[in-house]
Amino acid sequence: MYAYLKGTLEVKTKGYIVIEVNGVGYKVFMSETAIEALGEIGQNIKVYTYLKVKEDEMSLYGFNTNEELRMFELLLSVSGIGAKSAISILSNISPSAFALAVISNDVLKIKSLPGIGAKGAQRIILELKDKIEKEEPTEEDTNVQLEKIDKNNEKVLEAISALQVLGYSRKEIEKALENVEKEVLSVEEIIKLGLKNLAR
Repeated sequence: MYAYLKGTLEVKTKGYIVIEVNGVGYKVFMSETAIEALGEIGQNIKVYTYLKVKEDEMSLYGFNTNEELRMFELLLSVSGIGAKSAISILSNISPSAFALAVISNDVLKIKSLPGIGAKGAQRIILELKDKIEKEEPTEEDTNVQLEKIDKNNEKVLEAISALQVLGYSRKEIEKALENVEKEVLSVEEIIKLGLKNLAR
């Protein structure tokens, strides 16, 4: 219903903000990390939003980037994780680090997040890895892809898979990574630069 809100930051407190848009104040729940990254009271801001509707309430959740919103939606799709848990997780890990942890089966990293035990971490990895798009490129497409990026580079393959976890298509990712100096960067650095290019 709401893709984003753009207006004046009126309230900035623990767990939520109030943003005024055309005379209406919207209470938006956000992670602590996202709230800290916002400007000062009175400044114009833009937050991406997710409207959660229950029988007895409607709640707006806000995010500074589309990647945070994608990660939130992914977390909600995992059985046993609700909106509050997802927001808490977002306060403790970036989308790039989260995607990398999923794709590299880093149970310890995910288990260290608030409210997530060993079984929960394994469930997150299992369920979200299954969401990677299973594209079957033709031989011609594969040859083009080989020219664009080094398919033998394990770091690049991990970065592509991690970005797919966040919901991007293979074509979008390959275009975003074309001019990234992949040889000298870590997997997470490649992912971060890929996200930056995808946001353009």
